[in-house]
Amino acid sequence: MAIPLINYAPKSQNVRVAGYDIGGDEKPTVFTTENLLSSSDMDNLIEAAYRQIFFHAFKWDREKILESQLRNGQLTVRDFIRGLLLSKTFRDSFYDKNSNYRFVEHCVQKVLGRDVYGEREKIAWSIVVATKGLQGFVDDLLNSDEYLSNFGYDTVPYQRRRNLPGREAGEIPFNIKSPRYDAYHRRQLGFPQIVWQNEVRRFVPQDKKAKAGDPVNFLAMARSINPSANTIPKISALNINIEASVPRR
Repeated sequence: MAIPLINYAPKSQNVRVAGYDIGGDEKPTVFTTENLLSSSDMDNLIEAAYRQIFFHAFKWDREKILESQLRNGQLTVRDFIRGLLLSKTFRDSFYDKNSNYRFVEHCVQKVLGRDVYGEREKIAWSIVVATKGLQGFVDDLLNSDEYLSNFGYDTVPYQRRRNLPGREAGEIPFNIKSPRYDAYHRRQLGFPQIVWQNEVRRFVPQDKKAKAGDPVNFLAMARSINPSANTIPKISALNINIEASVPRR
Protein backbone atom coordinates (compact mmCIF):
# COMPACT_ATOMS: atom_id res chain seq x y z
CA MET A 1 0.00 0.00 0.00
CA ALA A 2 1.49 3.32 -1.07
CA ILE A 3 1.90 5.97 1.60
CA PRO A 4 -0.01 9.16 0.66
CA LEU A 5 1.93 12.36 0.17
CA ILE A 6 2.39 14.28 3.43
CA ASN A 7 0.68 17.65 3.47
CA TYR A 8 3.07 20.60 3.59
CA ALA A 9 2.21 24.27 3.83
CA PRO A 10 3.72 26.28 0.97
CA LYS A 11 5.52 29.35 2.23
CA SER A 12 5.49 32.67 0.41
CA GLN A 13 7.82 32.68 -2.58
CA ASN A 14 8.17 34.69 -5.73
CA VAL A 15 6.47 31.98 -7.77
CA ARG A 16 3.33 32.28 -5.63
CA VAL A 17 3.03 36.05 -5.98
CA ALA A 18 0.88 37.22 -8.86
CA GLY A 19 2.62 39.90 -10.91
CA TYR A 20 2.66 41.64 -14.24
CA ASP A 21 5.80 40.76 -16.15
CA ILE A 22 7.07 43.05 -18.89
CA GLY A 23 8.94 41.48 -21.76
CA GLY A 24 12.66 42.10 -21.88
CA ASP A 25 16.09 40.50 -21.93
CA GLU A 26 15.84 39.44 -18.28
CA LYS A 27 12.59 37.55 -18.75
CA PRO A 28 13.20 33.81 -19.23
CA THR A 29 12.66 32.46 -22.71
CA VAL A 30 9.74 30.04 -22.89
CA PHE A 31 10.32 27.07 -25.22
CA THR A 32 7.12 25.37 -26.31
CA THR A 33 5.93 23.32 -29.27
CA GLU A 34 2.86 25.53 -29.65
CA ASN A 35 4.74 28.15 -31.70
CA LEU A 36 7.43 26.20 -33.54
CA LEU A 37 8.10 27.70 -36.97
CA SER A 38 11.16 25.81 -38.21
CA SER A 39 13.43 22.86 -37.45
CA SER A 40 15.91 25.20 -35.76
CA ASP A 41 13.23 26.12 -33.23
CA MET A 42 12.91 22.44 -32.34
CA ASP A 43 16.71 22.24 -31.94
CA ASN A 44 16.60 25.18 -29.53
CA LEU A 45 13.78 23.55 -27.57
CA ILE A 46 15.71 20.29 -27.21
CA GLU A 47 18.83 22.14 -26.10
CA ALA A 48 16.77 24.07 -23.53
CA ALA A 49 15.42 20.79 -22.16
CA TYR A 50 18.95 19.38 -21.79
CA ARG A 51 20.11 22.56 -20.03
CA GLN A 52 17.17 22.44 -17.65
CA ILE A 53 17.57 18.78 -16.65
CA PHE A 54 21.28 18.02 -17.16
CA PHE A 55 22.65 21.61 -17.15
CA HIS A 56 24.96 20.42 -19.93
CA ALA A 57 24.68 17.37 -22.18
CA PHE A 58 27.76 15.88 -23.77
CA LYS A 59 27.54 13.89 -26.98
CA TRP A 60 27.26 10.55 -25.14
CA ASP A 61 24.58 11.97 -22.79
CA ARG A 62 22.09 12.77 -25.53
CA GLU A 63 19.01 10.60 -25.94
CA LYS A 64 18.79 10.22 -29.73
CA ILE A 65 15.70 8.00 -29.70
CA LEU A 66 13.75 10.43 -27.53
CA GLU A 67 14.84 13.34 -29.72
CA SER A 68 13.65 11.54 -32.85
CA GLN A 69 10.29 10.70 -31.31
CA LEU A 70 9.84 14.30 -30.17
CA ARG A 71 10.65 15.65 -33.63
CA ASN A 72 8.16 13.26 -35.25
CA GLY A 73 5.38 14.17 -32.84
CA GLN A 74 5.32 10.77 -31.12
CA LEU A 75 6.19 12.35 -27.77
CA THR A 76 5.13 15.52 -26.03
CA VAL A 77 7.62 17.80 -24.31
CA ARG A 78 6.41 16.43 -20.97
CA ASP A 79 7.20 12.88 -22.13
CA PHE A 80 10.64 14.03 -23.30
CA ILE A 81 11.34 15.56 -19.88
CA ARG A 82 10.23 12.30 -18.27
CA GLY A 83 12.66 10.35 -20.46
CA LEU A 84 15.54 12.61 -19.46
CA LEU A 85 14.70 12.26 -15.76
CA LEU A 86 14.70 8.46 -16.07
CA SER A 87 17.83 8.30 -18.23
CA LYS A 88 21.08 6.68 -17.13
CA THR A 89 22.86 10.04 -17.19
CA PHE A 90 20.44 11.64 -14.74
CA ARG A 91 20.47 8.58 -12.49
CA ASP A 92 24.28 8.44 -12.38
CA SER A 93 24.78 12.19 -12.01
CA PHE A 94 22.06 13.09 -9.50
CA TYR A 95 20.25 10.09 -8.02
CA ASP A 96 23.32 7.96 -7.18
CA LYS A 97 25.43 10.90 -5.97
CA ASN A 98 23.01 12.44 -3.46
CA SER A 99 20.76 11.60 -0.57
CA ASN A 100 17.00 11.42 -1.13
CA TYR A 101 16.55 14.88 0.39
CA ARG A 102 19.10 16.48 -1.90
CA PHE A 103 17.77 14.58 -4.91
CA VAL A 104 14.26 15.82 -4.18
CA GLU A 105 15.57 19.38 -4.01
CA HIS A 106 17.22 18.99 -7.42
CA CYS A 107 14.08 17.57 -9.02
CA VAL A 108 11.75 20.20 -7.59
CA GLN A 109 14.02 22.94 -8.89
CA LYS A 110 14.38 21.40 -12.34
CA VAL A 111 10.84 20.10 -12.86
CA LEU A 112 8.63 22.53 -10.94
CA GLY A 113 10.88 25.56 -11.49
CA ARG A 114 11.08 26.67 -7.86
CA ASP A 115 12.83 25.99 -4.56
CA VAL A 116 11.39 23.55 -2.06
CA TYR A 117 9.07 25.18 0.43
CA GLY A 118 10.83 23.69 3.43
CA GLU A 119 12.11 20.56 5.14
CA ARG A 120 8.61 19.11 5.36
CA GLU A 121 8.28 19.08 1.57
CA LYS A 122 11.67 17.37 1.29
CA ILE A 123 10.52 14.69 3.72
CA ALA A 124 7.21 14.25 1.89
CA TRP A 125 8.77 13.71 -1.52
CA SER A 126 11.59 11.59 -0.05
CA ILE A 127 8.97 9.16 1.24
CA VAL A 128 7.62 8.93 -2.31
CA VAL A 129 11.11 8.13 -3.59
CA ALA A 130 11.54 5.44 -0.94
CA THR A 131 8.13 3.82 -1.51
CA LYS A 132 7.52 4.23 -5.26
CA GLY A 133 11.08 4.41 -6.54
CA LEU A 134 12.55 6.85 -9.02
CA GLN A 135 9.96 6.24 -11.75
CA GLY A 136 7.00 6.67 -9.41
CA PHE A 137 8.48 9.87 -7.98
CA VAL A 138 9.04 11.34 -11.46
CA ASP A 139 5.52 10.41 -12.53
CA ASP A 140 4.01 12.08 -9.44
CA LEU A 141 5.97 15.27 -10.13
CA LEU A 142 4.93 15.42 -13.79
CA ASN A 143 1.30 14.56 -12.95
CA SER A 144 1.04 17.17 -10.22
CA ASP A 145 -1.37 20.08 -10.65
CA GLU A 146 1.50 22.53 -10.17
CA TYR A 147 3.44 21.17 -13.13
CA LEU A 148 0.45 20.83 -15.44
CA SER A 149 -0.89 24.31 -14.64
CA ASN A 150 2.47 26.01 -15.22
CA PHE A 151 4.06 24.00 -18.04
CA GLY A 152 1.45 21.59 -19.36
CA TYR A 153 2.35 19.05 -22.02
CA ASP A 154 4.15 21.32 -24.51
CA THR A 155 6.45 23.66 -22.51
CA VAL A 156 9.98 23.04 -21.22
CA PRO A 157 10.21 23.78 -17.46
CA TYR A 158 12.15 26.88 -16.44
CA GLN A 159 12.96 28.80 -13.27
CA ARG A 160 9.85 30.83 -12.59
CA ARG A 161 10.04 34.52 -11.64
CA ARG A 162 13.83 34.53 -11.16
CA ASN A 163 14.20 38.21 -12.02
CA LEU A 164 11.99 40.69 -10.21
CA PRO A 165 11.71 44.34 -11.34
CA GLY A 166 11.69 45.57 -7.74
CA ARG A 167 15.10 44.07 -6.92
CA GLU A 168 18.57 45.03 -8.01
CA ALA A 169 19.48 41.33 -8.35
CA GLY A 170 17.10 38.43 -8.82
CA GLU A 171 17.23 34.87 -7.58
CA ILE A 172 20.43 32.90 -8.18
CA PRO A 173 20.10 30.29 -10.97
CA PHE A 174 19.56 26.77 -9.67
CA ASN A 175 22.64 25.33 -11.40
CA ILE A 176 24.84 27.79 -9.48
CA LYS A 177 23.03 27.61 -6.14
CA SER A 178 22.72 23.82 -6.05
CA PRO A 179 25.88 21.89 -7.04
CA ARG A 180 25.34 18.53 -8.68
CA TYR A 181 27.04 16.55 -5.90
CA ASP A 182 26.29 16.72 -2.20
CA ALA A 183 28.99 17.81 0.26
CA TYR A 184 29.78 14.21 1.23
CA HIS A 185 30.34 13.10 -2.37
CA ARG A 186 32.34 16.25 -3.15
CA ARG A 187 34.71 15.31 -0.33
CA GLN A 188 34.92 11.74 -1.66
CA LEU A 189 35.86 13.06 -5.10
CA GLY A 190 38.43 15.46 -3.66
CA PHE A 191 36.53 18.72 -4.24
CA PRO A 192 37.16 21.54 -3.77
CA GLN A 193 40.76 21.29 -4.92
CA ILE A 194 43.19 24.01 -3.87
CA VAL A 195 45.44 25.11 -6.70
CA TRP A 196 48.61 26.92 -5.68
CA GLN A 197 50.44 29.16 -8.11
CA ASN A 198 53.79 30.85 -7.65
CA GLU A 199 53.14 33.77 -9.95
CA VAL A 200 50.51 36.37 -9.13
CA ARG A 201 48.67 37.34 -12.28
CA ARG A 202 47.23 40.80 -12.55
CA PHE A 203 44.64 41.98 -15.01
CA VAL A 204 45.74 44.76 -17.36
CA PRO A 205 43.00 46.64 -19.24
CA GLN A 206 43.13 46.52 -23.01
CA ASP A 207 43.72 50.26 -23.41
CA LYS A 208 46.73 50.12 -21.07
CA LYS A 209 48.49 47.21 -22.78
CA ALA A 210 51.61 48.06 -24.77
CA LYS A 211 51.03 48.12 -28.52
CA ALA A 212 53.35 46.93 -31.28
CA GLY A 213 56.44 49.14 -31.54
CA ASP A 214 56.12 50.53 -28.03
CA PRO A 215 59.58 50.95 -26.39
CA VAL A 216 58.20 49.30 -23.26
CA ASN A 217 58.23 45.96 -25.09
CA PHE A 218 62.04 46.24 -25.51
CA LEU A 219 62.74 47.41 -21.95
CA ALA A 220 63.36 43.91 -20.62
CA MET A 221 65.70 43.13 -23.53
CA ALA A 222 67.66 46.33 -22.93
CA ARG A 223 68.03 45.56 -19.26
CA SER A 224 69.29 42.06 -20.02
CA ILE A 225 72.25 43.45 -22.01
CA ASN A 226 75.38 43.86 -19.87
CA PRO A 227 77.95 45.75 -22.00
CA SER A 228 81.60 45.59 -20.94
CA ALA A 229 83.92 48.44 -22.17
CA ASN A 230 87.60 47.88 -23.08
CA THR A 231 89.84 49.22 -20.31
CA ILE A 232 92.91 51.28 -21.33
CA PRO A 233 96.06 49.99 -19.61
CA LYS A 234 97.91 52.50 -17.51
CA ILE A 235 101.62 52.89 -18.47
CA SER A 236 104.07 54.69 -16.24
CA ALA A 237 106.67 57.05 -17.79
CA LEU A 238 109.41 55.17 -15.95
CA ASN A 239 108.65 52.00 -17.90
CA ILE A 240 108.98 53.60 -21.37
CA ASN A 241 112.12 52.59 -23.32
CA ILE A 242 112.98 55.77 -25.20
CA GLU A 243 115.78 54.24 -27.26
CA ALA A 244 113.57 51.45 -28.56
CA SER A 245 110.63 53.74 -29.22
CA VAL A 246 112.47 56.44 -31.21
CA PRO A 247 113.31 55.31 -34.78
CA ARG A 248 116.86 55.56 -36.01
CA ARG A 249 117.81 58.19 -38.68
